[in-house]
Amino acid sequence: MGWWKHVSDEMKFSAEKMAKTNLFETGRMFCDLYGLEPGQSQKAHVHEDADKVYYVVEGEGLFQVGKEQQPLRTGSVVFARAGEEHGVTNSGTGRLALLVFMAPHPRFRKV
Repeated sequence: MGWWKHVSDEMKFSAEKMAKTNLFETGRMFCDLYGLEPGQSQKAHVHEDADKVYYVVEGEGLFQVGKEQQPLRTGSVVFARAGEEHGVTNSGTGRLALLVFMAPHPRFRKV
């Protein structure tokens, strides 16, 4: 069975903090949509056992992977390997929307 969604219909933003909307989820991976207002961040953090991909749907942000930081805009993609510190800040004047994929899904990983 296929699932289809139009990303712009699913975008959410909050004045208080970064908004997350789950689009798809299985025991192996997930795909979320993040919405960040100007100045909002996802604090740098690490997933020891999962890789993460950010895809910039709209806007611009400052992305950190490991010790490096890179400003990126609409159409860019970022990859953080398991164990690499990563995070993002909306460094632009408009909203930042990101598709975020993670695998394996940390909630369902086997210990």
